Amino acid sequence: MTVFTTKSEIQNYISALKNDIKTIGFVPTMGALHNGHMSLVKKAIQNNDKAIVSIFVNPTQFDNDKDLEKYPRTLDKDVSLLKVLNPNIIVYAPSVKDIYEDETKAKEFSFDGLEFEMEGEFRTGHFNGVGTIVKRLFEIITPNTAYFGEKDFQQLQIIRKLVTKYQIPVKIIGCKIHRESNGLAMSSRNERLKPEYREAAPFIYKILKLAKEKFGTKSATKVVEWVEKQFEKHKLLKLEYFSIADTETLKPVKRKSNKKNYRAFIAVYAGDIRLIDNIALN
Repeated sequence: MTVFTTKSEIQNYISALKNDIKTIGFVPTMGALHNGHMSLVKKAIQNNDKAIVSIFVNPTQFDNDKDLEKYPRTLDKDVSLLKVLNPNIIVYAPSVKDIYEDETKAKEFSFDGLEFEMEGEFRTGHFNGVGTIVKRLFEIITPNTAYFGEKDFQQLQIIRKLVTKYQIPVKIIGCKIHRESNGLAMSSRNERLKPEYREAAPFIYKILKLAKEKFGTKSATKVVEWVEKQFEKHKLLKLEYFSIADTETLKPVKRKSNKKNYRAFIAVYAGDIRLIDNIALN
């Protein structure tokens, strides 16, 4: 398996590669790979001539320095997992300096308001960091197709907006949420959960499923109030937000319409670990 650590090396490789292949499928990750990531990589392999995976913990999308410091970095293990999946996968694992050169700073983006909802309200500057790294990686890798999980559905919609607004020639594919057997959405952060919080965390998905049922007969406001009450009673999990939103605008629903698609979005603290999830409602 080939692992590149500088953009010049991988760009030279890709330049030569494009003489022999038609399509590149790209999966950007921050490492600490799990089965959710692997499902994205499998799609990239199945639907393209070559699959490239980036592993880079992007500092500009963290609004909390301690969270950045604690984020798991398991490059050797990640490379081994990818090698077992398919030894022909190409890995790009750059340093911060290789990506940002002399200034580790996010650029300013406008995503037509998508960036101010939910995660944007609670994580200042987060989506500027996401936009900066994803745009930079697309420029370096020049993929035909890129794969993102729907667990970060707001991020997925923002990346779609990024590609449209900046006319980046890459097709964005959203892939279903991968869950553990107990329903907890797979996340690199799950490994940091203390035992009691790991046992409690499936409550999040349980509530999402019940909220979906209630949304069929009750107003969005009533469902939100019900969810908030369920977490008020929970001894371990602390709700940061629960929102029912239009999938296109990500704005909270005021009045349901049969012509629109909705999702429920949630962020919960399990101790000091922040977990997010979402579910399609119609």
